[in-house]
Amino acid sequence: MSEFALKTALPAYLAKEQERIERIAADEGLDFFPTVYEILTYDQMNEIAAYSGFPNRYPHWRYGMEYERLAKSYEYGLSKIYEMVINNNPAYAYLLEGNSLTDQKLVMAHVYGHVDFFKNNFCFRSTDLDTGGRTTDPAQRPKNYDPNRRWIDKMANHGARVRRHVARQGINKVEDFIDQCLSLENLIDPHAAFHGKRRVKNPDEEEKATEIPRLRAKDYMESFINPEEYLEEQRLKIQAEKDKEKKFPSHPERDVLRFLLDHAPLERWEHDILEIIREEALYFVPQMQTKIMNEGWASYWHSRLMTTKILDASEIIDYADNNAGVLATSGGRLNPYKLGVELYRNVEERWDRGQFGKEWEECDDLDAKKNWNLRLGLGKKKIFEVRALYNDVTFIDEFLTPDFCRDHKLFSFSWSNRNERYEIETREFKQVKEKLLFQLTNAGNPFIYVDDANYDNRGELMLKHDHQGLDLRADYAREVMKSLVRVWKRPVNLLTQIESKQVMIRYDGREHSTRHMRP
Repeated sequence: MSEFALKTALPAYLAKEQERIERIAADEGLDFFPTVYEILTYDQMNEIAAYSGFPNRYPHWRYGMEYERLAKSYEYGLSKIYEMVINNNPAYAYLLEGNSLTDQKLVMAHVYGHVDFFKNNFCFRSTDLDTGGRTTDPAQRPKNYDPNRRWIDKMANHGARVRRHVARQGINKVEDFIDQCLSLENLIDPHAAFHGKRRVKNPDEEEKATEIPRLRAKDYMESFINPEEYLEEQRLKIQAEKDKEKKFPSHPERDVLRFLLDHAPLERWEHDILEIIREEALYFVPQMQTKIMNEGWASYWHSRLMTTKILDASEIIDYADNNAGVLATSGGRLNPYKLGVELYRNVEERWDRGQFGKEWEECDDLDAKKNWNLRLGLGKKKIFEVRALYNDVTFIDEFLTPDFCRDHKLFSFSWSNRNERYEIETREFKQVKEKLLFQLTNAGNPFIYVDDANYDNRGELMLKHDHQGLDLRADYAREVMKSLVRVWKRPVNLLTQIESKQVMIRYDGREHSTRHMRP
């Protein structure tokens, strides 16, 4: 066996292919975790997929619902899961029983691209860190810091913790609270694991003594110029100003779940469950931040490895047919596999030909640009660098060019009320790029911050929506505020924009109210 392979339950012929493909991938420069493969039936694959790839998670009805959806989708021929791979060390990947040998080779080559991306892209380093939001300084790392990325074990531990709470509190009570927490799971700071936790000062903490301004006076005149009554009056004025200006937290807090964990009046079991929801939400953040890059990288490498070193002539047609299905695009939908792999190929070609830098940017001769080839051969080095240092937003922002947009016929579309269908809105490069970046920023979620935990001096929670052109869905906002009241146990207020006007939405535990704010 190769130095990368682990003992698996694969049949001998597949274990041999695994060893061969691992060696080929490593020789090409891919650097991946040891990878364990398991073969699953369709039902087993759907069960694992319902758990997002993990064999064991906490009990909740949504996993059963997701299994039914996947099972029906497969039964009616609407979808089929060929493979799954988990960001873990060692990585775990699942092969579908009944796939042809060509398909299994394709999946293995694809998986090693993913695992190389998991190991080396900077976004996924957050899954090595303590997601509690504490420091990542090596000298101050907490005891539960896990550099080995053993999330299969962590998810199983989360399941055991929740089951203990179920045994004590009852399934209905625990499941109802999990429902509330899941409606809040996107209210996190996706970069929390990198920058550590900023200490939020509680207003009840002891403050430094207030310095009272005194009128200038000689020592022997001090008691006459600055009598005690005067000093007390000045102290009360200063304290009143401080109370007026005092706001908790002192800075807007983006990680709403972290703030609730630190300051909401939760029972111990509620605190534990909310902490589990937050940790798991942070685990999945890098996958949302790098969907295009990750799938594009895996597709780039399975295409390269399969067509140059893995397949023989008799398998090319089957491979080409399956690969075409993976990279196919349909009207009105963005295929992350296709966009990602084509951008990597474009970057590789440009850096091989030297089509970058000041001289290239300043060249106005279209014929010269068309035939530009400095034969630098830097393409492969560049795409490995891109794989490590970018996420989807920065990847698209830097490498999506007008030429690429035109060559691949990218456009933006919108719903036409007149014709009652989606139609092309624009082919203009700047607008297409901006719309794509807008959809990718924060995974399309709104930016919500904790602005005041003692709003109007009544212990109410005040949240602010940083609009940035993204309206809130009114029905979603109302349900989220219900969940926030369940956790905060006090009324919740949300300042947002509706039709370019500032609006305050309030939920007091019984009903919602809305009022327009003065400009």
